[in-house]
Amino acid sequence: MPAWLSQLNREVIACTRCPRLVEYRQKIAREKRRAYVDWEYWGKPVPGFGDPEARVLVLGLAPGAHGSNRTGRPFTGDASGKFMYPILYEAGFSNQPDASRLDDGLELRDLYITAAVRCAPPDNKPLPAELSNCSPYLDREVEGLAKVRVVVALGRIGFEAYLNYLKRRGLLTSKNPYPFRHGASYRMPDGKILLASYHPSNQNTQTGKLTRRMFADIFRNAARLAEGPNVEKLPLS
Repeated sequence: MPAWLSQLNREVIACTRCPRLVEYRQKIAREKRRAYVDWEYWGKPVPGFGDPEARVLVLGLAPGAHGSNRTGRPFTGDASGKFMYPILYEAGFSNQPDASRLDDGLELRDLYITAAVRCAPPDNKPLPAELSNCSPYLDREVEGLAKVRVVVALGRIGFEAYLNYLKRRGLLTSKNPYPFRHGASYRMPDGKILLASYHPSNQNTQTGKLTRRMFADIFRNAARLAEGPNVEKLPLS
């Protein structure tokens, strides 16, 4: 891991900027869920995970209370991860289809996963101030992941987080030309391709709003677009 990323991750893990989130993540880690009563919960902000040389960046919402907040790694140990990692494996981004704990041997290739907020929020709904408090970490992460060509935003909050990053950089004046809808592809002012997907939450996958095929198509497209340099020739909406 490069030094800049190690330093960033140390700062993320030690962060206490949002009192509401600190209280909630620690409460969950103390009380636990009955199925995980023998676990020592992570209970801290969750750093990003993956290949620092990645050409694809996945930007999610926030850690799950009994998933990432328990295991300490994005999309690990919860239903969203069980839905996502087999698809990443089939698309060639992961060395295995399962993600259960930090020491399970999972490695990502050409893909890095992060989130708009690094602490588990109540009801999976971070407040605007909490998104703002976390944004400097996202800014540094995106800047450091210099080889990224494609950003896959999972859900509206992840999608908005990337648009807001571009606004902070002065590269975007209005978000209006970039409405969120599943499967949307946009060539952004920073030269990257932004792909929008519904979030692989239980609410979406169990109701059929997001099917396995729909999600797999997103990552097949991401892999294709990341190949460059011919991305300029590809039709995007």
